[in-house]
Amino acid sequence: MEITFLKPDVSHIALMQELVKEEVDNGNILLRTEDEMANTIRSYTIVEVDGVMAGFTALHIHSARLAEVRSLVVSKKFRGLKLGLKLVQSCIDEGREYKLKQILSLTYAKSFFETAGFRMIEKEEIPEHKIWADCIRCKHFPICDEIAMVHDL
Repeated sequence: MEITFLKPDVSHIALMQELVKEEVDNGNILLRTEDEMANTIRSYTIVEVDGVMAGFTALHIHSARLAEVRSLVVSKKFRGLKLGLKLVQSCIDEGREYKLKQILSLTYAKSFFETAGFRMIEKEEIPEHKIWADCIRCKHFPICDEIAMVHDL
């Protein structure tokens, strides 16, 4: 089994949207349009297993100190291989390369992110309020039940 991490190009967007569709429909991940994904394509990392896209995530930089893990998804077919943890680690490594101070996650998967070295914080502790601009597009807005977690770099 060959596991490969790569930066996508715009030709990957349709497959990425297909892979994340169920999680978007369930309200677990925020919908990103084709144009939004194209605009931020450099923030994404894909993982492939034997040449098949198995998952992806994005590291969205909010400020000189804070970035966010976004759109983390692994295909049900490839779960159990710790690909999600490896994708999150790729975000942490990338955050270090950019000399960021913290990586944020707004999640329903508290124990998963604890395993990845994140700790829970109160949402009010999130320093950059522009993060909440996305929230208005969420199915759960204005009743947010996601857990805010950070990883200190």
